[in-house]
Amino acid sequence: MTVSANPTSKFENELKPAPGTEPARPKKHFSWIEPRFAAIWAALGLMLVLNGIFLPRSVDLTTILSILPLAAFLTIAAIGQSLVIMSRGIDLSVPAIVSLSSAVLLGVSDGSNDRLWLGIGAAIVVAMLAGTVSGSLIAVLRLNALIVTLAVGSIVTGIGIWYRQNAVAESMVPAPLAEFASDRFLNIPVSVWLATIFVIGLSIILRKTIIGRRFELIGTSPSAAHLIGVSVRLYQASAYVVAAALYGVMAVLLSGFIRNPTLDVGSPYLLAPIAASVLGGTAISGGIGNFISVFGAAIFLTQLDQSLKMLGMPTAWQMMIQGLAIAFGMYISEMSSRRRIG
Repeated sequence: MTVSANPTSKFENELKPAPGTEPARPKKHFSWIEPRFAAIWAALGLMLVLNGIFLPRSVDLTTILSILPLAAFLTIAAIGQSLVIMSRGIDLSVPAIVSLSSAVLLGVSDGSNDRLWLGIGAAIVVAMLAGTVSGSLIAVLRLNALIVTLAVGSIVTGIGIWYRQNAVAESMVPAPLAEFASDRFLNIPVSVWLATIFVIGLSIILRKTIIGRRFELIGTSPSAAHLIGVSVRLYQASAYVVAAALYGVMAVLLSGFIRNPTLDVGSPYLLAPIAASVLGGTAISGGIGNFISVFGAAIFLTQLDQSLKMLGMPTAWQMMIQGLAIAFGMYISEMSSRRRIG
């Protein structure tokens, strides 16, 4: 029995089509029109039609343009959460990381235009450090992701409170960032263009590169990935780091949009990114995800939230509906996974 000296190369060669054959496209993993990914677009279309009939103000162009930045912020956070879920994890530290990154941005920049880039860099680095801690504890020490990210979130929240009280009690973001975050290009908010760039760029990496295929494999079957020489722990830890970087970017954009963010700026992003991820078709069992559909889910949730507010729905009911949305998304994800295995 001969063992290949380079099992990874053998695996990558097997992914290539045989000479003289057409390249096979894995429909179950990559096709964004697969039912699990198309469902959210159907739901979004149905909601817009119902809103147009019963709540016309919610589908006015002005209203839609006003909520699109919120959908863009949620999209960026949800993409990060999707990466974590695809690696068979979960991240409950998102609100804490967003709040701390926002506080660091304010503290380091101190409202000065000259220190803007230093503040942005510090905010993203702090977020990545938090992601590195979570990723290392989960991937290397094999600790439970739910408990680890909850604990890290608690620690980060404490650090954020201490930092905000001692360094930036009353601060505003530098004017250029505020102008950029509120600006529009072709009448579409800049934040939406940035979210689109992240969606397209990460989708290409996930679908068209060896790194992306390996990442999907470690989520779909960690044991198979390990057998062919893929560093499962490295990819799992990296998912938390990249996700945290996205949270940091989102915190910078959100802070610029708000102009004077408070310490609880990250509070809305505990359940919402999870909801957008699972409603967008990301498999809780790992490996399967589509960022384009996650974008659609973020728009759906933002529009739903706006509609409920226009109807005067109490916050408690809004939270319950969001929880039901997560449960429904997980149910669809589980049913799709069973169908795929069957």
